[in-house]
Amino acid sequence: MKIATWNVNSVRKRTGNLVSWLERTKPDVVVLQELKAQEPQFPKLEIEATGYKVEMVGQKAFNGVALLTPHPVEITARSLPDSVDDEPARYIEGRISTPSGPLTVGGIYLPNGNPIGTEKFAYKIAWMERLARRARDLLAKEEMFVLGGDYNVCPTDVDVFSPKLFANDALCQPESRRAFRTLLNLGLTDAIRAFHADGPQYTYWDYQAGAWQKDNGLRIDHLLLSPQAADRLTAVGIDKGERGKGEPSDHVPVWCELDVGG
Repeated sequence: MKIATWNVNSVRKRTGNLVSWLERTKPDVVVLQELKAQEPQFPKLEIEATGYKVEMVGQKAFNGVALLTPHPVEITARSLPDSVDDEPARYIEGRISTPSGPLTVGGIYLPNGNPIGTEKFAYKIAWMERLARRARDLLAKEEMFVLGGDYNVCPTDVDVFSPKLFANDALCQPESRRAFRTLLNLGLTDAIRAFHADGPQYTYWDYQAGAWQKDNGLRIDHLLLSPQAADRLTAVGIDKGERGKGEPSDHVPVWCELDVGG
């Protein structure tokens, strides 16, 4: 079973790219971030024509998350627990049956947090603490789960092309990294690092200053796996080529494969 995450940075602008990628790579579950659309604006017909059902939590012009799958799915959450009524659209979660038992996939669009020293940064850290609580609840079930998405965290200096340039960015702050390590210390596995322990594995390149051409990237899109899912991890990948296409998102898809039998 192939599970993927992609921050599409406006789904209406990237519909063609998304459809082409779905048809070519055929993931079993995809979580999307930064839709920048409410449900009436989402290109549902185009996506459904590729065989995928769409579940989403939208928001006008900002944020927004979706879960796409051709399989029957039970949506188990449309926000993190203890959310408030006007919370931005940043989390969706679904449960799918597999021959090896249920698989839960959570789609995450974590707050950016800039500038540091403001309420935005405090909100980011608080949101990560809430995510850790959700991860603990899922771990208690002792089932397979994957928490995928745009975490807006570079876990280490290896994950940013210039640590000096990003020293004052929320993505690289000690507090952000500590909160990310908290998730790992619960027993979750960083899928990319399970296969690529060293060296840059960028998933994002800014539109400015020729970042793509210079390979000035960041690794901020992650797939974190429960022990039951990590035991079945067989492959990972970053579809870097998507960044070089026309009208690209500044992020690229990140995926993993689990051997669930069947």
